[in-house]
Amino acid sequence: MKIIVLIARVLLGLVFLVFGLNGFLNFLSLRPMPSGLAGQFMGALFVSHYYWVIAALQVVGGVLLLVNRFVPLALVLLGPVVVNIILYHVFLNLSGAPFAAVVTVLWLIVFYGNRQHFSGIFVQRV
Repeated sequence: MKIIVLIARVLLGLVFLVFGLNGFLNFLSLRPMPSGLAGQFMGALFVSHYYWVIAALQVVGGVLLLVNRFVPLALVLLGPVVVNIILYHVFLNLSGAPFAAVVTVLWLIVFYGNRQHFSGIFVQRV
């Protein structure tokens, strides 16, 4: 299981580092802007510069995963990003849903491997 978690952590770190850096450097050629609500949503992210915050979180989380330091913090930073990625692809633009599902599964594997660090938030208080 340790090998699977290690592979998932490195792959997840690489994915978020590459796509986070692309938010700043634009070295990957992206498809044209989608139409409809998906395009409006993406347009709002770019015009408001909110996308830069998301890209910065991706870079920081990806680097933390790759250097194997503060992995629980990286999971906390990337968790909401993963949720938004999967929700975007489920509700607005199905074209990237398989890749979003792979990223979600990788995040869950790394989370499962680090579940002991999150045990306190799953304790019911009486």
